[in-house]
Amino acid sequence: MGGKHYISLSEELQERIREDRKNHVENPFACSEDAIVRRNPDRDKATLWRPGYVRDCEKIMHTPYYNRYQDKTQVFSLYKNDDITRRSVHVQLVSRIARNIGKALNLNLDLIEAISLGHDIGHTPFGHAVENKLSEIYHGRTGKYFNHNIQSARILDEIFSVNLSLQTLDGIICHNGEMELEKYQPRAYTDFAAFDEKMQDCMVNKDGVKKLVPNTLEACVMRVADIIAYLGKDRQDARKLGLIESDDCFGDLGIGTINAEIINNMSVHIIERSYGKPYISMDSNFYKAFSQGKKENYQKIYRHDSNTKVFDEQIYPMLEELYNRLLKDYTEVKKSSPIFTHHIDYINSHIGNYGKRYETEKYSADDIVVDYIASMTDDYFVDVFDYLFPGNRYRINYIGYFD
Repeated sequence: MGGKHYISLSEELQERIREDRKNHVENPFACSEDAIVRRNPDRDKATLWRPGYVRDCEKIMHTPYYNRYQDKTQVFSLYKNDDITRRSVHVQLVSRIARNIGKALNLNLDLIEAISLGHDIGHTPFGHAVENKLSEIYHGRTGKYFNHNIQSARILDEIFSVNLSLQTLDGIICHNGEMELEKYQPRAYTDFAAFDEKMQDCMVNKDGVKKLVPNTLEACVMRVADIIAYLGKDRQDARKLGLIESDDCFGDLGIGTINAEIINNMSVHIIERSYGKPYISMDSNFYKAFSQGKKENYQKIYRHDSNTKVFDEQIYPMLEELYNRLLKDYTEVKKSSPIFTHHIDYINSHIGNYGKRYETEKYSADDIVVDYIASMTDDYFVDVFDYLFPGNRYRINYIGYFD
C-alpha cells in the first residue's frame, strides 16, 4: 500500500454489531418508514414492495433534471476528459459512502439514498463559481439569495412537484457540504410549515444555509458523506489534470491523504464513534484532520485552478448577458424564446400528464430566469448563449486530452 494506513473497526464494536444483527436489534434513533408528504397522502401511500423512501428515490431519478447531472461540473470545468468527476458520479459516490456508514449504524438506507440522489439536482452549470455569481446577480435585483441546496428542493417540491417526503426534502436542503462539524445531531420536526420557513429564511438571509440542522440521523450521515466523497476524489482528479504533482503535498494528520484512505478511515471512525448514539460524531483529532484536509484542498487545488481567468473574462460576462436577455424575453412574453420553448413549455410537457403545471404566476420574472439558468448543463449554457447571441465575441476553449 506504499506506506498508506487503513484503520479498522475495533473488535469490540464488530462483535457488538454482529450480536445486535443476530438478535434483530433495531436502532431506536433511525428514521421510521412513516414518510410525511405534503399532498395526497392516501394516493401516495407507501406499499409493501415500494416503501415511502423508495418512492422518493424513484421520483428523483425519473425527474427530467436528473439526466443533467452528467454534464454539470463537479469541481473542474472546461476539460474534455471523461476521467474527471462530474456531478452524476459525485451523487453516486455520496450515496455509496453514506449507505455504507448507514448500514453499519442500522439506519434507513432508502432515505439516505433518496437524499443523496437529490441533493445536487438544483446545482448550476460550471459548479460553485457560477452558483455564487448567479446569487450575486439575483440578490442585486431581488434582495434574495440563490443556494443550490434550496434550489434542489424547489425543483422537486414546487417546479416538478413530485411530492417527496418531508424527511427527504429536509435532508436535501440541509446537506451543506461546505461546512464540516465535529458532531451532527438532528433536530426533529414533522411540519411542512417549518420546512417552508427554512426555505424562505435561506433565500433572504445570507447565512441561513449555515444554520440549517437536519431532522434525521440519515440526513446527518449524508451531510458528512458529501465532504468525504469529494475530499480525496478532487485530489485524484487534480493529479490527472496536472494541477498537483503528487499526494505528498498534502499533510496526513490521521485520516490519510488519498481517496481510498480518506473514505475508509473517515467512515470507520464515524461508525466507531456513532454506533448506538442519537448523533453522528468524530473525535477532536479526526475532526481537526478532516477540517484541515478540506482547507488544504482549497489552498492547493480550488484556488489554483488554471481556469479562473476564463470565468472572469468569459463565463461571468456571458452569464450576465444571458440573464438580462432571458429576463427581457420573459417580461415581453416572447414565446419563441428558449425561456418558453426550452424551459416553461418543457416542464409543462412533463408534468401535464399528472394534471400539474409550472405555476409561473406565483413567481417573479427573476425567479423564472434563475430556475432556467440553474437547470442548464455546462454545454447547454454555452449553446443557448450562442443561439441568442450569434456571432458573439466569447469563445470558450476546452482543454482536451492531448493539450
